[in-house]
Amino acid sequence: MKPRHPSPLLSLLGLLFLALLSGCQQNNSDLEDYIKAVKAKPARDIPPIPDIIAYQPFNYPNHRRDPFDDSVIAARLAPERKTVSTVHIDRNRPKEYLESFPLDSLKMVGTMQQGGQRWALIRTPEGTIQRVRVGNYLGQNHGKITQITENSVKLTEIAPDGYGGYLKRAASIALKTP
Repeated sequence: MKPRHPSPLLSLLGLLFLALLSGCQQNNSDLEDYIKAVKAKPARDIPPIPDIIAYQPFNYPNHRRDPFDDSVIAARLAPERKTVSTVHIDRNRPKEYLESFPLDSLKMVGTMQQGGQRWALIRTPEGTIQRVRVGNYLGQNHGKITQITENSVKLTEIAPDGYGGYLKRAASIALKTP
């Protein structure tokens, strides 16, 4: 039976390992000298902890209203405003794919014409291109596309008005040029 010799690759790996281990030895004499110098210095007293002044709350006279109650401010900002909104959200409508992204994360990259219909090409944050037309929804505020031009997609969003209702507001996505 022939004796087995280690492969050249295994020998090379062994030599490399030994070379790496030899690099682990360090000269720490400068660090040890610094530690000795620091320990040789005389110890100093630690300054005492400062006295803590107790907090004295101030009670405003004749102030019993809850500071988080917005009814007073809402009445002053819009006294004629009613909490009942005429704008309603269709909760039975199935959500479209582009409604899962914030509007500012969507980019318009172009338009195309097909069968007399103009489509806008929208890039998602994931990098996919989706085509949309008037009547499609996008963005997280129930944005319905109202117009597609060569340079922008115009839509109407339904957003909370801060008074328990909703309001319609115009929004748009401009064509992103390279």
